[in-house]
Amino acid sequence: MTGQAGKESDFATRHIGVSGADLSKMLKTLGVLDLEELCRKVIPKEIITDGIFDMEEPLCEVSMLNRAKRFSMLNRVDRSFLGTGYYRSNVPSVIRRNVWENPGWYSSYTPYQSEISQGRLEALFTFQTMICELTGFPVANAGLLDESSAAAEAMAMSLAVSRSTKRKYFVDRNCHPQTIDVLQGRAEGLGLEIQVGDWREFSGFDAVLGALLQYPGSDGRVEDYKPFAVKCQSSTVVLTVACDLLGLCMLRTPVEIGADIAVGSSQRFGVSPGFGGPYAAFFATRDKWKRFVPGRIVGLSKDRQGKRAYRLALQTREQHIKRERATSNICTSQALLAVMAAFYAVYHGPKGLNNIARRVHGLAAAFASGVLRLGIVIESSDFFDTVCIRVTPRERELILKRCGERRIALRCLESDKIGISFDETHVLKDVEDLLELMDLQAIAEDSSKEALSSNTKSISDKYLRSDSYMSDVIFHKYHSETEMMRYLKCLENKDISLVHSMIPLGSCTMKLNGTSELIPLSWDEYTEIHPFAGEQQAQGYLKIVGQLKEDLKVITGFSGVSLQPNSGAQGEYAGMKVIRAYHHSRGDYGRNVCLIPGSAHGTNPASAFLAGFKVVAVKCDELGNIDWQDLQERVDRFSESLGAIMVTYPSTHGVFERGIVELCDIIHNHGGQVYLDGANMNAQLGLCRPADYGVDVCHLNLHKTFSIPHGGGGPGAGPICVAEHLVSFLPGHIFGSEAKSSKAIPAVSAAPYGNASILAISWSYIKMMGALGLKRATQIAILNANYIAHRLRGAFDLLYAGEFGFVAHECIFDMRPFKKSAGVTVFDIAKRLMDYGFHAPTVSFPVAGTMMVEPTESESKEELDRFCEAMLSIRDEIRQVECGQMNRSNNPLVNAPHTVESIASGLWDHPYSREQAVFPLPWLRERKFWPTVARVDEAFGDRNFCCSLS
Repeated sequence: MTGQAGKESDFATRHIGVSGADLSKMLKTLGVLDLEELCRKVIPKEIITDGIFDMEEPLCEVSMLNRAKRFSMLNRVDRSFLGTGYYRSNVPSVIRRNVWENPGWYSSYTPYQSEISQGRLEALFTFQTMICELTGFPVANAGLLDESSAAAEAMAMSLAVSRSTKRKYFVDRNCHPQTIDVLQGRAEGLGLEIQVGDWREFSGFDAVLGALLQYPGSDGRVEDYKPFAVKCQSSTVVLTVACDLLGLCMLRTPVEIGADIAVGSSQRFGVSPGFGGPYAAFFATRDKWKRFVPGRIVGLSKDRQGKRAYRLALQTREQHIKRERATSNICTSQALLAVMAAFYAVYHGPKGLNNIARRVHGLAAAFASGVLRLGIVIESSDFFDTVCIRVTPRERELILKRCGERRIALRCLESDKIGISFDETHVLKDVEDLLELMDLQAIAEDSSKEALSSNTKSISDKYLRSDSYMSDVIFHKYHSETEMMRYLKCLENKDISLVHSMIPLGSCTMKLNGTSELIPLSWDEYTEIHPFAGEQQAQGYLKIVGQLKEDLKVITGFSGVSLQPNSGAQGEYAGMKVIRAYHHSRGDYGRNVCLIPGSAHGTNPASAFLAGFKVVAVKCDELGNIDWQDLQERVDRFSESLGAIMVTYPSTHGVFERGIVELCDIIHNHGGQVYLDGANMNAQLGLCRPADYGVDVCHLNLHKTFSIPHGGGGPGAGPICVAEHLVSFLPGHIFGSEAKSSKAIPAVSAAPYGNASILAISWSYIKMMGALGLKRATQIAILNANYIAHRLRGAFDLLYAGEFGFVAHECIFDMRPFKKSAGVTVFDIAKRLMDYGFHAPTVSFPVAGTMMVEPTESESKEELDRFCEAMLSIRDEIRQVECGQMNRSNNPLVNAPHTVESIASGLWDHPYSREQAVFPLPWLRERKFWPTVARVDEAFGDRNFCCSLS
C-alpha cells in the first residue's frame, strides 16, 4: 500500500456514472460531507486500509489496446492438430457480430424473469433441442461449465440416482486426461474411489456404481460399447458417455449404445477454443432423472393469455434453495456460448452439420490412408476425426521436430504414439503437409500424396447412425445471412439487457462491460490458441495471466492466486478443497466440519459438501448479523473437528458486520480456516483487503466485480486467492505450464486457466481503472446503494442496515406486508417493474418476500432516480389497492406485465385504463420496453414438462 494520491484515469470517469454536481447532491441527501465519511460509516474502521494500492499508473483505452495487441503478437497461432476435446471452429460472422460482440446479448442477466427474457430462453431451448436430437435422450440442460466438470457432475448424479452403497466409479483410461484429473478431485470429496482401466478388460461391474467412457476415445478410436453397456444395465451401473458433438452427426447416439447419461462439449459448434474457454458443455439423460440434472433446464409453458412461453423449469433444483442437500453447486452456466452453439446449428441445419462432420472425417481418413502407404501403423481403422499413429521413439522425436519447425502442433500420446485431430478449419493441403513431414524414408513425392480426397471414409457402417435428426423447422429456416440476421435481432429484441436500463440485482453486480475491454476477444491471436498448446505458443496469454495474478494479489492482500476455476461456484469448491488438503497435510483428517452462517451466499453449503465437509448452520440475529452466541456454541462444540467457516462479506444481507477480525481469530484459535465468499467484493476494492483482516481463502467473481459480461447466465470466472500457507495446495493441471506443487489439489476445470480468453477483460479493466479508479468505483457503488435506500425508505421498509443506518453496496426491502394489506406479492411487484422498463431486483433471496437492490457504480443519478420513481409509483399503486381505489384482484400489479397484444385487443376488462397499464410514468412514452408475453404460468410448465422440440 502507498499513501500517494494516485491518478484517476479517463476510463474510470467514463465507467463510473456519478460525478460532479450529482455527486454533491447525493452526498447532501445522505447527510455526509464526502465519500470518505460515508465509507467510514459503512465499513468497520478496524479493517479500512490507509492509502491506495501500489499499482502501476492507469492506462487510457488506446494504451491498453496497444498493450493487448503487443501481447497478442507474442501468441503463436500454429496449425493445431491437438484435439483432446478442443478444436478450432469457423465462427459464422453473422453470429460473431450479432451475438458475441453485441451488448444486447452479452449484457443480459440470467433469465429468472422469463417475461423479459424470451429471446434467450428460446435460444437455450433450441440448444437443448439440438442436444436431445444428437444424443437421443429426451432431457438436456441449458449447458454446463466444461466437458470435464460435466463428467464430474454425471458421476455425482450417478451416486444420487443409484442410491448405491458402493463407493467405486470406473473410468476408462481412454477418456481425456484432463477429465480423469477433474474426476479424481471430485470423487475424493464425495467419498468415492476412481478406478481407471481398460473397458475391454473390466469385469468388476458389481463393485462400481457408475462408469465413464469417451466416445470416440481420446486417441480417436470408435469402438462397440454395446456389450459393456449391457453389463452395466444388468448390474445397475449408471453409464455415462462423454461424446463428441460433431461426431454424433455421423455416429450412433449414446442412447443406441446403451448409455444412461451423455456429456460433452459444444465448443466446436461455432465457438473458438480461446486457450480453454469459455464454451458450453452439455448434459443429457433419461426423463426419469430430470429432477437430478445439474444446472438449469429451460421448459415450455404458456402465459395467462394462452400464448407459448419459455421459462426456467424445475427450479426446485436451484442449489441456493437446496443448500447442503444439493447434489451440485452449479449456479450459472455458459449461457452465451450455448446460445452461440445453438445458432451455429440453426445456421447450418442438419444437412450442413452432416457435411461438416463428413468433411472432417474425410480429412482424417485421407491422412490415415496416406500414412499407411508410408508404412506407418495406425492404432485403429475406425475413427472419426483423430488418427493415432505408432512410431518408434526416435521417429516420434523426428516428426515432432519437423512439425515444430513448420509451426504444426501434434499431440504426444505415449513414447511411441502421436495423435492427429482434424477440425472444420483444416483443408486437404494440411493433410499433404503432414504426410510430407512424416515421410521418414524420403519416399517419392507422388507416393505420399497419391489419391488424397476429403471424401475418403474410414469407419465401419455398424458405427454410423441411420436416423434423421433436427427435423424441427427452426433448423431448416434460417440458412441465408439475411434471414439469420433478422432471426437473431428478433430474439434480441425480446430481452431486457443493460442496453435498455439498469439491472438492479442484489449480489450480482450488473455493471458496465466496457467496449474496449471486449475488443481483444475477437482477435485471432487470442481466440485460436489451444489450451494445451506449448508455452512458446501462448506467451501473450501468460503475460496477461501473470499480470492479472499480481494485481489480484495486491488488491486482496493474498500471496497466491489460481485462475483455473471457471465460475464462482467452482471457485468456492476449489477454495474449500484447498482448505481440506491443508488440514490433511497436517494429519488433521478429522477436521471436516464447515460452519456457514445464514447470511452467507446460497451456494456455499453445496460447495462445502462437494468438497467433503459436513455443513453446520450458524444462526443470524433479528438484524441479519451472525448470532455470536450461537457461533461460539458451535465453535466450542466442534472445536476438534472444525475445518472452516464460510462467510460472505459484506453479508448477503447487505451490511458490513462488525467483528469480522474477531470472527477470524475465533476460528483460527480453534484450528479452522476462514473462507470468504467474494461475491460482494465490489464493496471492498481499495477500501479493505480480506487477507489483512484474517481471511485465509477467498474467491473472486470476475464476472461481477471485475466487469466480465454476464451473458444471460455465463460465462464467468471464479479465481481463488490464498494466504501464504495455502499456496502450495492451489489446483494443478496435467497440461499446465506452471510448476505443479506435490501438494496441489487435482484440477477443478478442464483447462489450466479455466475460461482463459475472458480473463483479458478483467486484466484490461484493472489496468484502465488503476488503484484510484477501483477505489472510487467501490465508493460510488456504496453511495448509489445508500441513495436508493434513502429515497425509498418510508415507502418500503429497509430490512437491514449497519450501525449508523447505512448499507453496503446493496440493500433489501421488505415486501411481505403488502400481501396482507393489498394482496400484492413480491412477484407482482417484480412483474409490474417490467411495465416500467426495468428488470426486477433479486426476488426472495436471501429472505423470502423481499427485494435486494444493487445499483453498481456504473449508473448515473438520472438512472437511479428513474428506478426510484418507478418503485415509488408502484408503491402508490399498492396504496390505492389498500384504500380501495383499485380492485384487489384486478389491478395493474396482479395483471402485470402488460403486452402489446393485451392493450391492442378489443376486449379490455380491467377497471384501470390501458394508458395506466403501459404508460404509468411520462418518460415511458419515449423509451418503452414491451414484454413479449404476459405472466407465465409456472405451475402449468412443471405439470407439463417439456424441454425440447424433439
